[in-house]
Amino acid sequence: MTARIDHLVTSGTFSLDGGTWEVDNNVWIVGDDHEAIVIDAAHDADAIAEAVGDRQLRAIVCTHAHNDHIDAAPALAERTGAVIWLHPDDLPLWKTTHPDRLPDRWLDDGLVIETAGTDLTVLHTPGHAPGAVCLYDAGLGTVFTGDTLFRGGPGATGRSFSHFPTIIESIRDRLLTLPPETVVRTGHGETTTIGAEAPHLDEWIARGH
Repeated sequence: MTARIDHLVTSGTFSLDGGTWEVDNNVWIVGDDHEAIVIDAAHDADAIAEAVGDRQLRAIVCTHAHNDHIDAAPALAERTGAVIWLHPDDLPLWKTTHPDRLPDRWLDDGLVIETAGTDLTVLHTPGHAPGAVCLYDAGLGTVFTGDTLFRGGPGATGRSFSHFPTIIESIRDRLLTLPPETVVRTGHGETTTIGAEAPHLDEWIARGH
């Protein structure tokens, strides 16, 4: 059974530093007809569970711990028995949303998460958040970048826990070194490719944000 990537968009709010904004989030489901993992359980556990269907949900992987990417994770885990993975550097952010429920397991750079014959390699890409990660699968020709890299540039770094020079370093050293045809599946908005974004690195640095 060949693994596939399913996609849904959920809507809710993002809150940090005293502000709240309406957002639409990409939720990615990687698997086959029997098992799957969810990347970023955003906003709506019921909608995500419906998209997973009767497959075994093996894991909920958080690209980072901003509330709009993790708010539905505990409810989805309770409903499905899936384990929640997070990079430990994002634990302080996680606790602002879920103070009474810790993640189940810790992501680490180079860790490989397997499901349905796929191998998702964890790339630690801090900058948007200290524990931000991307998930790369050479076999699927894709990288799930959360809020590290979007179509048109880096994720935002103007709020707490973020740092622009760090996200630039992460993108330059960890993402733009991937094959140019690699499809970039983002936390918000449209997909792109590494090859489409790589020529613009100097422009992003010049913008400085």
